[in-house]
Amino acid sequence: MGQAPSTLVQAVLLVLFVLPGVTYQFLRERLRGPVAGERNLGERVLRAVTASVMLDALYAIVAGPALVDLVRGGDPKGWDGVVRQPRLVGLVALVLFIVVPAAAAVAVSAWQRRRLSVRYRPTPTAWDHMFRRRGSCFVRARLKDGTWVGGWYGSRSYATSYPESAELFLESAWRMNPDGSFADRISQTAGLHVRASEIDVIELLNPPEPEAPCPS
Repeated sequence: MGQAPSTLVQAVLLVLFVLPGVTYQFLRERLRGPVAGERNLGERVLRAVTASVMLDALYAIVAGPALVDLVRGGDPKGWDGVVRQPRLVGLVALVLFIVVPAAAAVAVSAWQRRRLSVRYRPTPTAWDHMFRRRGSCFVRARLKDGTWVGGWYGSRSYATSYPESAELFLESAWRMNPDGSFADRISQTAGLHVRASEIDVIELLNPPEPEAPCPS
């Protein structure tokens, strides 16, 4: 494991080559949603570093001499600009490390959504799509051994989301008939936990609508 930066220059270089890309990558994931190709931490770090290198190169091309003069404060061998103008240096750092990467992430995400709107969906899995913004309903599942389980998915229930493994907690369990139909609510039930890896088929059923009163 490498040692922590021991000098100011090392710390500045670490921030310069990491922070812009981390900001860009974080906002890209938030705006676009997680994707399977970036589940690996090493790939995400590589993307962040690549984004940092690209942004730093752009900064050097557009405003390299001005940034060097700002940091050096007119001294070709020193770093007095950081001491003499800390507020200005901090403002420039905020713009370069946070604002510009954030704007780039928003612009790239908007461009991709417009260009790939027909084919791309931000929801990473069918499991997430099934339970995202899902209202209360009955859930029944046939396990791989043929057993039926079911219960009520309400406000105290929970379904995990990508990249966590798919699991479901139903706030109340119901007794199931052999054909998969609901029998009755289990007395004193405190919930039911089901792993998607154990499920063969899962079905959501809306609660029955109350019967309309007969007109007088």
